[in-house]
Amino acid sequence: MSAFSESFAAAFAMLLDADPVLMQTLRLSLLVSGSACLIAAGFGFAAGAWVAVTRFPGHRLLQGFLSTLLALPSVVVGLVVYLLLSRSGPLGAWGILFTPAAMVLAQTVLVLPVIAALAQQLVRDALRDGGEQLRSMGAKPFTAACLMLVHERWAVLTIMLTAFGRAISEVGAVMIVGGNIDGLTRVITTAIALETSKGDLPLALALGLVLLGLVALINLLIALVQAWQRMHGGQSEYAK
Repeated sequence: MSAFSESFAAAFAMLLDADPVLMQTLRLSLLVSGSACLIAAGFGFAAGAWVAVTRFPGHRLLQGFLSTLLALPSVVVGLVVYLLLSRSGPLGAWGILFTPAAMVLAQTVLVLPVIAALAQQLVRDALRDGGEQLRSMGAKPFTAACLMLVHERWAVLTIMLTAFGRAISEVGAVMIVGGNIDGLTRVITTAIALETSKGDLPLALALGLVLLGLVALINLLIALVQAWQRMHGGQSEYAK
């Protein structure tokens, strides 16, 4: 048996046996990325709704800036957060560098623009289709935008899944601010990089298979949500 097939066999054995290191890494990855997405959602949807209905000088520039941030490199986010949290940084007193809290902060910064940009597009499309009725009832622009987010809850779920996919699969930001400490800040992506460099290919392959499975599950859930929208006549422009 070749080294390639032996590594895959060992990786599948680790998956079937629910290897403790594998499970611990998976739990931390889900906790960090899930927490970051929930925190970013609180700010991102509000910011997206505000941008969608507010008009001011430089509004189009802000919309373009949000779209640009969709491709924000994770290593840049990691560097900025590292400088903020370092001992000489403005947030150094928090003392959370190289902890899961720092990783949550970095991923929050990373996915917040994703949520805000997609939310403002969703709100703008939804208001174009049904905003007149709300305005005729006296709803303020921001209130109408928030009501549209509630109405388009399936599209909101799609945005959340997209943000989670972005968070769970990134490596640069969490590597920089978390330090990839075994048993403390090691998540799936950073563990794959480390174990590959160490030559522990079975563990790296097992983690890679788990990550692929998570990404596939997220894409499946997005497809199911959009299919549910179509079946119930609730498809928005965003979900097309």
